[in-house]
Amino acid sequence: MAKQQILHCSFCGRNRDEVKILIAGQDGHICENCVEHAQEIIGQELANNPDSKNPASPAYKLTVKKPIEIKKFLDEYVIGQDDAKKILAVAVYNHYKRLNQKIENEVEIEKSNIIMVGETGTGKTLLAKSIARMLNVPFAIVDATVFTEAGYVGEDVESMLTRLLQACNYDVQAAEKGIVYIDEIDKIARKSDNPSITRDVSGEGVQQGLLKLLEGSEVLVPPQGGRKHPEQKLIKINTQNILFICGGAFNGMDRIIARRVNTNAIGFNVNKEMQEYQQNNLLQFVNSVDLKHFGLIPELLGRLPVVTYLNPLDATTLRSILTEPKNAIIKQFTRLFEIEGITLKFEPAVFDFMVEKALEYKLGARGLRSICESILTDAMYELPSQKLKLFEVTREYAERKFNTSKLSLLKVA
Repeated sequence: MAKQQILHCSFCGRNRDEVKILIAGQDGHICENCVEHAQEIIGQELANNPDSKNPASPAYKLTVKKPIEIKKFLDEYVIGQDDAKKILAVAVYNHYKRLNQKIENEVEIEKSNIIMVGETGTGKTLLAKSIARMLNVPFAIVDATVFTEAGYVGEDVESMLTRLLQACNYDVQAAEKGIVYIDEIDKIARKSDNPSITRDVSGEGVQQGLLKLLEGSEVLVPPQGGRKHPEQKLIKINTQNILFICGGAFNGMDRIIARRVNTNAIGFNVNKEMQEYQQNNLLQFVNSVDLKHFGLIPELLGRLPVVTYLNPLDATTLRSILTEPKNAIIKQFTRLFEIEGITLKFEPAVFDFMVEKALEYKLGARGLRSICESILTDAMYELPSQKLKLFEVTREYAERKFNTSKLSLLKVA
């Protein structure tokens, strides 16, 4: 009778009974202990040799694009807002140049963090997402409404850097050259223009916490975020080269600007159309003083030197948003019907109807999607079960379906 062979680890020599797992190879075996040791050795080698290629983390090689090229890319996804796109393009380009600069004559270029002011649905978040699609640096979008002052229920401001780390598979060097977009920055405004004598844990307290991040300092970041894992090791990140872009709707800002700016000019040579346009678009006159009156503290505004605005959307712009961008709403719905083998066509008058309703309900570009959904919901429900190859939407059909939807019950402000 042949002697039975005892399985053992080919690396450490332990028998099968001495280990939990024994993984079989072509000519040998390896235990779980040796696998763990091998993983530690690989991690140390990659950390000590930055030139070695780490398959877990993507390579972030800075590809500098000129401001005109950046704006052309944004034009493919965002209609209008030329001023905001130019300022963003210049800021991103300068961010790249700043990272690649050689310090000469002791001149060090400081970063230019940006704050964008615009009504809801004008494209602030879409601009940020479009930039993220183009850039070859880590990019994170965070919401300011979830942050509270340290020690209170909610997230600490440092957790926004956790999102940046996650975007680049915890590559600290790449994260330190990334861009963070902070949305809803207006929601952390302090409740009154006067300094508070009580704690404003989700307003002024958060602004105080943001100061060190925006200016540039070494911050200890929890890699898994929040306070749910108190035992985790913190990662040190230097925010000196991280560009911060902030955006917010700032509802009521137009009233603050109106008190400062006089658009009611008197005389024979007054351009009435220009005067009416200025009254309807007061955000174009926004500056740091107005943001201070709104509730942002001066220390924070000093770290957001670039202030830009987004124009309110008119009928022509909304009409273009429906059909022209690469990911236009109509193109999305057409593709949804194509998957079912149905060709979707719209009468031009249907687009005019959608634009009219979006302007009437003051929903912005985001409202176009809701209006389109309310018109096509019944068709998307019924047509997949029918053998129909062509579906044409007329204005009469669109009006009938919209008037029977819950969206039509909205009260116009």
